[in-house]
Amino acid sequence: MFMNPPQTVRVWDPFVRVFHWSLVSCVMLNYFVVEDGETLHQWLGYIATALVAARIVWGFIGTRYARFADFFPTPQRLLRHLRQVASGQPDFHPGHNPVGALMMLALITLVLGLGLTGFLQTTDAFWGVEWMQELHEVLASTLIALAGLHALAAIVMSRVERINLVAAMVTGVKIRKRAQQST
Repeated sequence: MFMNPPQTVRVWDPFVRVFHWSLVSCVMLNYFVVEDGETLHQWLGYIATALVAARIVWGFIGTRYARFADFFPTPQRLLRHLRQVASGQPDFHPGHNPVGALMMLALITLVLGLGLTGFLQTTDAFWGVEWMQELHEVLASTLIALAGLHALAAIVMSRVERINLVAAMVTGVKIRKRAQQST
């Protein structure tokens, strides 16, 4: 038996990688380190919101695999991907797979919701309004839960697809190990 050479695809451009790790940093600091209501908490929230706004723009004008058109999770794409994974056949996507794309869209939507509810709490109309504070907290907890699920899925799918997805988000390159073949 011999190992086929790995397939290498340059997929994540520098903007996507810097965006990803910067957003991770903002979210982790805000949830686990910085106290709610502090100036730093607010600024990290504004930075996270600005990062997401820039990523949305990049989703329309960026490089091939960064564009929403390349990975938008249509029902057909989702069903095809889920069927292949359920049947034990890896479903290779150079960019986001359909479930990963759905997660990405959910995460950026939550960050935008957090940015909005956080900002509204600084206005006269919503200052000290309990339901707005609670909504902000629910969005934050949901974001952390989904981010944890996202990280776990990246590790699991790395094994299933034989691609180190975490390394790809650092280097920008997906290296897909191919199956062994008999001679």
